[in-house]
Amino acid sequence: MKVKRYVVNALPEALPMIRSELGIDAVILNTKEIRVGGFLGMFGKKKTEVIAAVETGSANNSSSSSKAKPPARTQTAVGARPNAMPQASPKPVVPAAPSPAAASVFDAVLSHAAEVKQARAAATATEVHELPKISPAAAYGARTAAPSEVPVAVAPEVLAQDVRKPLLTEDHLLAEIRDMKQWIVRMSKQQQQEARPAAIQALQDKLEDQEVDQQWIDQLIEQVEAEMNEAKQHGIAIAADDDTAYVWGCARRILIGWMRKFEANQISRDTQVIHFVGPTGVGKTTSIAKLAAEQTLKAGRKVGFITSDTYRIAAVDQLRTYATILNVPLEVVFSPAEVTRAFKQLEGRELIFMDTAGRNFRNELYVSEVNSLLQSGSHSMTYLVLSLTGKFSDMSTVAGNFAKYGIDHVLFTKQDETHACGAILNLALEHGLKPTYVACGQTVPDDIAPFQAASYVEQLLGASDDK
Repeated sequence: MKVKRYVVNALPEALPMIRSELGIDAVILNTKEIRVGGFLGMFGKKKTEVIAAVETGSANNSSSSSKAKPPARTQTAVGARPNAMPQASPKPVVPAAPSPAAASVFDAVLSHAAEVKQARAAATATEVHELPKISPAAAYGARTAAPSEVPVAVAPEVLAQDVRKPLLTEDHLLAEIRDMKQWIVRMSKQQQQEARPAAIQALQDKLEDQEVDQQWIDQLIEQVEAEMNEAKQHGIAIAADDDTAYVWGCARRILIGWMRKFEANQISRDTQVIHFVGPTGVGKTTSIAKLAAEQTLKAGRKVGFITSDTYRIAAVDQLRTYATILNVPLEVVFSPAEVTRAFKQLEGRELIFMDTAGRNFRNELYVSEVNSLLQSGSHSMTYLVLSLTGKFSDMSTVAGNFAKYGIDHVLFTKQDETHACGAILNLALEHGLKPTYVACGQTVPDDIAPFQAASYVEQLLGASDDK
């Protein structure tokens, strides 16, 4: 018996090779899936190992004449009785020539394989007889068209399993290449981080703890490392003991430069209307009361309130309580048509604070609805109120929806309820939002302060580990 092993992409690809090398009487003994190549056991290509065999006499007889000489009469077996009748000689086995139908089936299969080979130039034969891909459906269709005339014996369950197995397409190859590239990038980045000085790694850990987005962390560290390299090129020696202080000083200076351009002007004497918008529960009403008390008690301005927050229970009563304490008039509106009436009632006031209903402003429909209540003009401002206790992904979505309407001022609340304040940096750099005030408690009017880049960076970085 002659046995041969083939390693191919799919089982049907081995059929033409088996026929040409072993003959039409060949039988597939075993098939199994293996992996070839790769690196350290990874990224190996999936292949199919096919074991085929043929009787030696059958392989030779397939090319010989149809008339074969009868074999010599067999001798009596050892130990047989002398008077036993000799066994009759077996009749010579004459292999049948392939029928025209079987030949046409294999010709169709080989023709299809040639077409696929031309379309996929990358598929080349290797030392282990890797063959160009052939459609399993075509091979299976050819087999079912003439099952009695297919000269290669293939188990039906094996062929059906191979038909169900999808071929490796170009999209799969591109996906594997992308995954490999991402893995290499991650490994390279990890090695770079491990090679960084301890001070740089401590800075990265601090910014990650403050929930600063990774892209801004990488950009900051690149600038810090660039300044350190430039200092070394100019002959400035940095002692190991001063390494952490130097890194923190560079980061502080760079961050202040980033945030200083986002410092917004505070409430000026020219401002006549300030709108407050934002999600539910972020503290819009309390922030209005704090700023109104500041403008009334410190700046001596006449202030008025307008509220459209009629969705939340007791929201109007909460603002009316603040209005009574500050001796400030309050107007309630239920629709955009009543806004003009409310402003006319408060036309004698120097500064009007307008409270809006908190909604799910991840929905752009609600954003456009509240935007219809806002007054546009050079003497009006709109503050987007966000809580620092919220998730940055939600804050970014809300900020992006309001940014479409030109709202670029933000007031942050609940700073005292979280240790992380990296969202202020993220929103400023990502959406261009200008921080105006930062609130850190419930006391009116004390627990609110204008945003200052220097004080914010001090809070963001804190003290270095060596201090």
